[in-house]
Amino acid sequence: MKVAYLMNTYPLPSTTFIRREIEALEHLGCRIRRYAIRAWPQALVDPRDRAEATATHYLLTRNLAGLLAAALLEAGLNPLGLARSLRPWMRLARAARNGWVRPVAYLLQAAYLRRRAAAEGIDHIHVHFATNAATVAMLARRMGGPSYSFTTHGPDEFEAPERFGFAEKIAHAQFVVAISEYCRDRLAGLARPEDAAKIRVARCGLALEEFAPPQPPRADNRTFVCVGRLCPAKAQAAIPAAVAALRWRYPDLKVILIGDGESRAEVEAACRRHDVADRVILHGWASNAEVRDRIAASRALLLPSLAEGLPVVIMEAFALGRPVVSTRVAGIPELLDDSCGWLIPPGDVRALMRAMESALSAAPDALAARGAVGRERVERLHDRRLLAGTLIGLFREADAKNRAALAGRRAAGRLPAAELLDTP
Repeated sequence: MKVAYLMNTYPLPSTTFIRREIEALEHLGCRIRRYAIRAWPQALVDPRDRAEATATHYLLTRNLAGLLAAALLEAGLNPLGLARSLRPWMRLARAARNGWVRPVAYLLQAAYLRRRAAAEGIDHIHVHFATNAATVAMLARRMGGPSYSFTTHGPDEFEAPERFGFAEKIAHAQFVVAISEYCRDRLAGLARPEDAAKIRVARCGLALEEFAPPQPPRADNRTFVCVGRLCPAKAQAAIPAAVAALRWRYPDLKVILIGDGESRAEVEAACRRHDVADRVILHGWASNAEVRDRIAASRALLLPSLAEGLPVVIMEAFALGRPVVSTRVAGIPELLDDSCGWLIPPGDVRALMRAMESALSAAPDALAARGAVGRERVERLHDRRLLAGTLIGLFREADAKNRAALAGRRAAGRLPAAELLDTP
């Protein structure tokens, strides 16, 4: 079975978990072709991400001629398939409410993807996130392309779910992956009742061999690390106020922010306003190895998010034996509790300050005990080998269904190239 992965933008610093997933599948013998709609426009820091970019085929980036040619060929050689894609395309375009330029682009990309997948012998396409790329995979399927599935993470997908056509995408998918029980419950509420059984939980995984637990933090270690895109949902702009409230008691307190994004100016302004620019350090993006080193050298991970799915960086901190301060949102409480960190209400700066103070005053052995609980938890739930095994099983189920349906069409005298599998 030959599987393709399709992403919206890939690779980028926040998609390390997808790369790890693909690597684990390939280790089990699954052949993976990487597709993405567009390339990340900034320089990639991690060398493994740069290698992934070289191995990825882009549908939209520098490919206008290919898109137009594919659409013309589909219109001439596969008019039935193109026609079958138009009704769901119209429904999704109306639901998105963002004009017609992007929906037309999705249709062109779907035509190109269908033809590319046929030329490369792709049996199944798996998508990460239920947004643009899932739309393209579904339309390609309706045109006669491979079956597809997708993984949903949140939180962006659930902010205005009616705009993403979840019910339609789930109906035509072979299966859907949720990264947490919370995510599965949200998806089940968006799917048709008869499609709820398609939703499976498969938790994101780490390459645990890259995360040997270091020594416990020293008593004089007063450094927190916060990793993630600088954006309103991650709420890094709340950190300077908490640091300012603690700086007199802990004059050597520091918070290192790894990442960048649209909230950088807001975070810098908050640092100046609270006079903590020398204590809240904006590091920018870093390689995977440097992120691991920074977390290992910290006292604890700090993640005061207002909205999340289930952050992989929490898993990374636990794998390195570090406790975590984070918020009670989405899937985070499924991994983090008081035995391995501090769980606080989102948007509560006072609670954030109190949790940081508790971490700062905890003895090294108490911090190590919390970190050990976290390490055991990720070993049990978030080993990428477990994830890859689950996905391989789901891909095989999809392949068996495809083969059975193909055999049925052949027995009925229907030409596989001209007909789609019967779908809802």
